[in-house]
Amino acid sequence: MTPLPRVGLGGGPLGNYLHPVSDAQAEAVMDTAWEAGIRYFDTAPFYGLGLSEQRMGRALRGRPRSEFVLSTKVGRLVRPGPGDNGGFAVPGDRHVEWDFTRDGVLRSVSESLDRLGLDHVDILFIHDPDRHWPQALDEAYPALAELRSQGVARWIGVGMNQSPMLVDFVKHTDLDLLLAANQATLLRRTAFDELLPLCLDRGIPVIAASLLHRGVLAADRPPGDAPDAAHELAAACARHEVPLLAAALQFPLRHPAVSTVLVGAHAPEHVTTDLRALNHPITPALWDEIA
Repeated sequence: MTPLPRVGLGGGPLGNYLHPVSDAQAEAVMDTAWEAGIRYFDTAPFYGLGLSEQRMGRALRGRPRSEFVLSTKVGRLVRPGPGDNGGFAVPGDRHVEWDFTRDGVLRSVSESLDRLGLDHVDILFIHDPDRHWPQALDEAYPALAELRSQGVARWIGVGMNQSPMLVDFVKHTDLDLLLAANQATLLRRTAFDELLPLCLDRGIPVIAASLLHRGVLAADRPPGDAPDAAHELAAACARHEVPLLAAALQFPLRHPAVSTVLVGAHAPEHVTTDLRALNHPITPALWDEIA
């Protein structure tokens, strides 16, 4: 597959994750990302129960389609009525339902394209199938492979917060790439044991996401209730005069299997700060100390 950019914008915050973002602010985030050169954008029906897809689609509709890469996900359908909102600050008039059946996947993709206002996406991920392994393997994966062959998506993969099942998917399917969330970070390095070496051996690029542990690693002084390891990492970065954010965002890219990191932004200045951190020089001595 074509190499992905080194950095992409994650769509969770644009779905009002943890706190609301106005439409104008979401548009400003997208505009700032585009002007800064970001050309990979990741979203999902789950993010804001459709809101993130709507906002990203609206911002990208006027951009040249050949100039950006867009990914979304399958596994949750947005349905009317109250229910679980997944921590997103959105009205309680809709909820998500798990569905990894073939029909559910096809319905999910069709609804995503409607929300995005596009006729295709570049990447489709099976999203968080932790409790649905048989159905995801037997129905969702073949459906994505079919959509890939039809050109509805260029590449297919799986996105999860755990490594063991991602390893199983690599061993049992023909995936183009993976999204590993919260497992190739300074504080949680489970992907380095088996997943990343396996992906490197098989030529499967990995996108690393959820790198800051809900903001714990975003500032040079982690909150007082942060894990001891976070404070130790902050102290090491301070000794080497490196922002903790820079180390957190650059750390996954040290492994050759990781092609891309996703950053999230509730405000335009977050995009600028993250990109500056990604380009901050880091000495080998710091990496040696925190390894």
